[in-house]
Amino acid sequence: MKFTSTLIKGKLIKRYKRFFVDVKVNNSILTAHCPNTGSMMGLLDEGNYVWLSKTNNPNRKLKFTLEIIKVKDKLIGVNTHKANKIVEHGLNNKLIKEFLSIKKIRPEFKFSSDTRFDFLCDKNLIEVKNVTLNRQKDLAEFPDAVTARGSKHLINLINSINKKFIPYVLFLTQIQGINNFRIAKDIDNIYYQNYNKAKKAGVKFLAYRCSLNSKEIKIEKKINIIDE
Repeated sequence: MKFTSTLIKGKLIKRYKRFFVDVKVNNSILTAHCPNTGSMMGLLDEGNYVWLSKTNNPNRKLKFTLEIIKVKDKLIGVNTHKANKIVEHGLNNKLIKEFLSIKKIRPEFKFSSDTRFDFLCDKNLIEVKNVTLNRQKDLAEFPDAVTARGSKHLINLINSINKKFIPYVLFLTQIQGINNFRIAKDIDNIYYQNYNKAKKAGVKFLAYRCSLNSKEIKIEKKINIIDE
């Protein structure tokens, strides 16, 4: 997934009110939209290098959007709205080996009156989770906060098996160079329990990492899922 223009580099000052970040670019202070409403644990230290995109949309009050943060020499993609675009690019360009033979990609599939999944590819249901948590050197984790919505998705993926779907959760790890992934059970033990239930029921779990730079983010390789 390519950015429409090269990103703008700056230094993080602060995030506030969940949706706003102040960034120093050269001698100016820019206020940008923060498209990640999660805790962003470990990412928000003042002085971290960040990259912003700029919109030409005249209706946008904030012209800049936070896209990438550099933490401990790793670039981390934080725009959760881009996650599905990255995965769709990966599906179309055969970057995810489990889905090389799919014929049809259907985004935002309505599974029930109160649940949509990110993709239906033939009979494969795919729910995408954006991963930004990196507390240990070579280990990505999800979630970074309690996620009742995530648990609900797991239960509905289990239920989908009875309807002849093949359900997947794809942990899209937007952390440069990372090789391992696990569920952060100390942060949300209920999600961890539902993850184990789903795995036993037949839901399939995948973790893929991305390559990131100021021009594009794309799926790079499959990484290990560590179960403890």
